[in-house]
Formats: sequence, structure tokens, C-alpha cells
Amino acid sequence: MKKLLKSLGPVSAIIGAQWGDEGKGKATDILSEHYDVIARACGGANAGHTIVIDGKKHIFHLLPSGCMHEGKTVVIGAGLVLHLPTLLEEIQTLKTHGIEVLNRLFISPEAHILFDFHKEIDGVMERMREEKRGQGIGTTKRGIGPAYMDKAARIGIRMEQLGCDLTGELTQRRDQVKNMYGIDIDVKLEIDNLRRAASLLQNRIVDTIDLLHELLEEGKTLLVEGAQATLLDIDHGTYPFVTSSSTTAAGALQGLGIAPKMLTSCIGVAKAYCTRVGSGPFLTEMQGELAERIRKRGGEYGATTGRPRRCGWLHLPDLIRTARINGYTHWNITKLDVLDSEEQICVGTGKRSSAEAEYAVLPGWQESTVGLTKFSALPKNAQKYIEFIEEQTGIPAALIGTGQAREQMIIRS
Repeated sequence: MKKLLKSLGPVSAIIGAQWGDEGKGKATDILSEHYDVIARACGGANAGHTIVIDGKKHIFHLLPSGCMHEGKTVVIGAGLVLHLPTLLEEIQTLKTHGIEVLNRLFISPEAHILFDFHKEIDGVMERMREEKRGQGIGTTKRGIGPAYMDKAARIGIRMEQLGCDLTGELTQRRDQVKNMYGIDIDVKLEIDNLRRAASLLQNRIVDTIDLLHELLEEGKTLLVEGAQATLLDIDHGTYPFVTSSSTTAAGALQGLGIAPKMLTSCIGVAKAYCTRVGSGPFLTEMQGELAERIRKRGGEYGATTGRPRRCGWLHLPDLIRTARINGYTHWNITKLDVLDSEEQICVGTGKRSSAEAEYAVLPGWQESTVGLTKFSALPKNAQKYIEFIEEQTGIPAALIGTGQAREQMIIRS
């Protein structure tokens, strides 16, 4: 681990390389132990990661995975849209289990507030897409898109306004939303949510740009936790089947107010295969019994929505593209063990047509890799599979997941 940390440097980002759900939380959890500050920069409660506390699983959407480590400074950056009842619930869940995060949590005043009416608008817009196009985009209906719409239209409400009386502003919005979407905003509910949040969070709102730079100048180290993944990026993803924020390393730095030159490493997280939730193109998608087998072995159901994930083979051109966009210095290849029973492993290497991939076929290993923590202990064909990914992308695999548990990880320097 010491050699890996030295190669990562003082400011490292963990960024998804596919369509999300790659298992970023596990790498964040492992590395957070060795960093002073853990920051999340973009997205909202459409993200989801599972944290196990006292043997019980909890799904967190807004707090970064690294918040589990006592003594770590936790920063929520300007790029987020925050559903405050969800944030309060997560803080309380941790407190119930003896983990106090509030006294070390800092929230940017520039982060936008996501209201309950944004969720209702999200549902209406998805139904409108389905009626017009015959299919929606697969939104989580957590209100992310409508909140970012308000931000872009310069009518959003930011965390710096949390202690203000917003009754008049929300009453005015009620009429607009009713005319546009046929939705009734419950102004009293929204105001009550704001008051509860203000009583707990108002003194946690600070200039996080100044805070982060001061901490870095003091020699503190920073781990940036990405949300969603690069193929869902609003600019570079498979538009229009994307999220509403910038999910790249550059987007994360923008959301935190950190200059690009300060990033010393970037870990790209990719499954040993690939999954996608919702609609959109998926060139290497599996079908039938194979897809169901991988879904079952990998537990491929959305942490936020519970929806079955579409499963497919790894696609190297996507990894190379996301590596170029983010400047990955290391790979974290997750869920290698899910492929243990496969006789052969297909890897997408290009396109035959817009709907059909070209494949390289590698021999499977048909041995258990579960729990292995040394690369040399992997079956030879499993080693060759990882080496093939490294050779084709030009990026070393520093972390290789071999199971769900925190300790089931191969760490290479």
C-alpha cells in the first residue's frame, strides 16, 4: 500500500469509467483511511453506494463513502444538488451507529438545493419523453435533472440561502410549476424541510474553496470521490441517455474549485465486465441465460432504484476513451470474481456495425478468485485477462476486486 500511495500523490480522484455502479465506494473506503480530506463534487442523490455498519447494509446517496472513517474532513462541493431530507437522514443513520460526521462536514454555499417538487417534475418529464419517443432516458426520478435545469436557468436556490425566508420565492415558483407541469408544490412542506436542515447544517456551510486550498497548503492530502461515471457525462456520455452533471475528473475539480494542475493521480474504476441501468446504447450487451447468470453472480441491481442492471462484456474502446478524457493513471478493476465460472471471456475491441461489436475471445479460468489478495495467486488466465486490459489501455491495474468485502482486494504498486 505504501508504494501505491506514493505513486498516487497528495491529490487523487476516483472516477467511474463506464455507466456507473462500478464499485467506486470500495476503493474510496480503502484509500480514505490514508487521506486527510474526502470530497464529493458533483451529482446528487441519484448516486448510491452501500456501506455496511455492524453487519447491516445502508444505502448512502449524498455523503461520500469516506465519511465512515473517524477524523477525516468531509467536503461537499459546489457541483452537487442536495436533497436536504436525504442528507439529514444519512447523518442521523451514522449517528445512530456511533459515527459523528456533522462536526467534520463542510458544505459549499454554492451547492444547489434540490426540492421535493424537483422529483415530481422529473417524473412528469420522463412520462412526456415516453409518450413522445416511445421510451424514457431511464432517470432515477430523484429530481436531479430539474434541479440542474434551475441552476442553468439561474433560478436555483443555493445553500447560502438556507437560513433565509424563502416562502415568497417558493410561492412564486408554485404558480410557474403548476402552469408548466400541472404539479402542485407543497410550499409548507418545503419550508419545513428547509427549517429542519438549517437548524442542523447552517453552521456547516463554509467557503469550501478557501478551506480546501488552506488544507492543501498545510500539507493535508485530498481524495476526490466521483459520482456516476464518464459514459453518463452530460457532455461526453451517450447523450441523451446521460445524467445532468459533469462526471469526469475535470468536472469534479470544477465542482470543488481545485485547479487541474493540482491533481496528482486519477484512478479509473471499471468492472471486469460492464453494466448499465436504464435506456441507451450498449454495444456489448449480453442476452438470455448468460446475462442472467452474470446479473445473479454480480448482484446487479441498482442501489438507488433496485432495477435489474443490463449486463455485458468489457468494451476496450470505451475504456480508452474515458482514460483519454480523465487522464487515468491507474485502473481499479472490480468484480473479477464474477467471471470465475465462465469458460471463455469476450472483450469488445471495436465495432462491426452501429449495433454489433467486434470481440477478442480469451480463455476463462474456471477457478475461484474470491478473496485473493495477491496478483500471483490469481489463476494464470485471470492474470492474462488483467494484463490484456493493461496492455490495450497502457494503464496499470493497481487495484483488483475479488469479492464484496473490503479486504477482498488485490493492491499492486
